[in-house]
Amino acid sequence: MTGEQTRPQGRDGGYPTALGAASPTAITLLGQDLAADVMGEVGFGELAFWLAAQRRPTPGQTRVFEAVLAALADHGFTPTAIVTRLTYLSAPDSVQGALAAGLLGGGSRFLGVTEDTGLFLHEVLAAHEGRLPADDAEWDALALAAVAARRESGALVPGLGHHVHKQGDPRTPRLMEIARAEGEFGPHLELFAAIGRVHPRVLGRTLPLNGAGVCGAALADLGLPLQLLRGFALLARTAGLLGQLAEELRHPVANDVFLSVDLNNRPVPPEPYPQGPTGGERGRG
Repeated sequence: MTGEQTRPQGRDGGYPTALGAASPTAITLLGQDLAADVMGEVGFGELAFWLAAQRRPTPGQTRVFEAVLAALADHGFTPTAIVTRLTYLSAPDSVQGALAAGLLGGGSRFLGVTEDTGLFLHEVLAAHEGRLPADDAEWDALALAAVAARRESGALVPGLGHHVHKQGDPRTPRLMEIARAEGEFGPHLELFAAIGRVHPRVLGRTLPLNGAGVCGAALADLGLPLQLLRGFALLARTAGLLGQLAEELRHPVANDVFLSVDLNNRPVPPEPYPQGPTGGERGRG
């Protein structure tokens, strides 16, 4: 062997990527010159879409996508916002830890609804045989069957209901309006709107179409990767969490939240966790 270092070779002689690459004289991104063609020329929302889809969105698609990001950026003192502020209180030297803590809370109750709804709608459409419905009556029939099947299985219908906006989530009609105006109101949004019309006939009550759910339908109609729908929700919430930290710097509340719990704890006797198949023994192997 010589003292020369050889450049490691990946699969088939390299690691393919259409994303960022750098040379001593230039940086490219998505086949574009980063400095000349992207910086100052492409908005961040458009770029985020482009990076995920590896196709440049149309202006209409960008408008819908950015409306989704705006809809999901912040929703007040949700658990994701509170944990970000509390983590910053505990570790003010770790902005990245505070942001990560908030993002890790994106799940089935907050933010994850975007992904769950998009996947559910896609599964219903993929299982549908023949042509897609041509009018509201046909969409309603498809939605009715989907809601009934979901109810029969004992599962909730993703995207239905909201803990605050019980009379209607204002984000839902607005995003549908934008999608229609831009010609991006596709089959996922059609099905979601139909679910909103027919679900009371199955559930016996009327629930609002969740804003996070309509975002999932819109993202699916834009042709973005279904497996990444939660990622787009997290991208939006990152901006909101950064805003929460900026406000915490000027008007801190995290210490009050901490003390409100710490100074009002109520000691109680220990309550041993039950043993047996319905308690602590479950899942042991």
